[in-house]
Amino acid sequence: MQPSRRKSSFFPAEIIAMKQAGGGRKNYNLNVFVVVFSIFLFACFMYNEDVKSIAEFPFSRPNLPETQESNGNEVDSTVWIGSRMKPRSETPEETQETEKKIELPAVIEEEDDSDVEIPPDDCDVFNGDWVYDNVTHPLYKEDECEFLTEQVTCMRNGRRDSTYQNWRWQPRQCSLPKFKPRLLLQKLRGKRLMFVGDSLNRNQWESMICLVQSVVPPGRKSLTKNGSLSVFRIDDYNATVEFYWAPFIVESNSDDPTMHSILNRIIMPESIDKHGENWKGVDFLIFNTYIWWMNTFKMKVLRGSFDQGSTEYDEIERPIAYGRVLRTWAQWVDQNIDPNRTSVFFISMSPLHIKSLDWNNPDGIKCAKETYPIFNMTTRLEVGTDRRVFAVAVNVTESMKVPVYFVNITSLSELRKDAHTSVHTIRQGKLLTPEQQADPINFADCIHWCLPGLPDTWNEFLYSRILSHS
Repeated sequence: MQPSRRKSSFFPAEIIAMKQAGGGRKNYNLNVFVVVFSIFLFACFMYNEDVKSIAEFPFSRPNLPETQESNGNEVDSTVWIGSRMKPRSETPEETQETEKKIELPAVIEEEDDSDVEIPPDDCDVFNGDWVYDNVTHPLYKEDECEFLTEQVTCMRNGRRDSTYQNWRWQPRQCSLPKFKPRLLLQKLRGKRLMFVGDSLNRNQWESMICLVQSVVPPGRKSLTKNGSLSVFRIDDYNATVEFYWAPFIVESNSDDPTMHSILNRIIMPESIDKHGENWKGVDFLIFNTYIWWMNTFKMKVLRGSFDQGSTEYDEIERPIAYGRVLRTWAQWVDQNIDPNRTSVFFISMSPLHIKSLDWNNPDGIKCAKETYPIFNMTTRLEVGTDRRVFAVAVNVTESMKVPVYFVNITSLSELRKDAHTSVHTIRQGKLLTPEQQADPINFADCIHWCLPGLPDTWNEFLYSRILSHS
């Protein structure tokens, strides 16, 4: 017979001994308190052990919070340690890395050029017709281009008809590519495009700014002027569209960009380096010079230089003086331009519309109140363009070593008697008054052009050439 196993007590021996030693009511109450307190401690111990084991079991672990995407800028700053979630204290290096992730560059949408048709090189894009098209033209709206000057905002200045904005040039042998501003900006990425010349080239420069600025976000474009140079900057493309004031291309007494209303205009046909320093390093150079030659039949050519204080001059026939200037320009281009980097353009003569009899309108007053292009002429249109100067420009550009793209805007622009600023413009920096507008014979400007308008077409020629040779 095995000895009976003594049942071990649930409580520690010390507690039992204390109980056996008690003899009175007072000791008995103390022993009861100790027993209850011991049971309470034991229960707490067991409860904590159970909680610990449950917490360590996989199914009870809290799910990781889902991270919401916010342009890729938010960073998960929480780490998991066991079953507890604690914020991670970032080191300076980690904070710097977080800031780098937040400062992301602007997303630039790329333009698809798969549906852009480039005219073949043998297509004469300057031979065509004006087609009314109020679906695709104008290419931008006057009130949506903040960079237009008062000189060209004809609608804002009181012009009532707007059909001059809706004419599209259609070459007879091909078509100009659909204008896509983002596509042009992609071709201009990291490059400089500069117009050099007189107020007609400035007219075209303003047009180019409006053609591209609509796809540039606010705050990512700017216009600055410093002397003869005006620069429109597109930050996201690191590109500029610039204008440099040089009405005769060479040095003259009219080179001040603001104070140049001089009747006695004098030129230095062989002096170009002072201007030329500002053209170096440009990727697209667009030159013109014409309208400032037209106020006299002969040009005044300085003997000596302005720096030396010379005042005597010779008077030379306009085509001869023009030839001397263009040959000086051609020599500078050939010596200073790398055709592998820089594309050179020359814009032909922008015409005037001074005599309404030229287009068979005996009741007209200059270009005032003209609302349609010239159509159905039975004889060759003559509006006073100096064809001798035109021939000089063609001959000089064709004889140069550096290729020059001759943009022949003259004939197609002669048809646009309707597109001038007329009386809806400024004179000496101020808008024409109602009284002046009622006097077109003295105040109508039949030289410059409304925008949107004809100069947009000139820029479509540049756009087409840049696309086809980029």
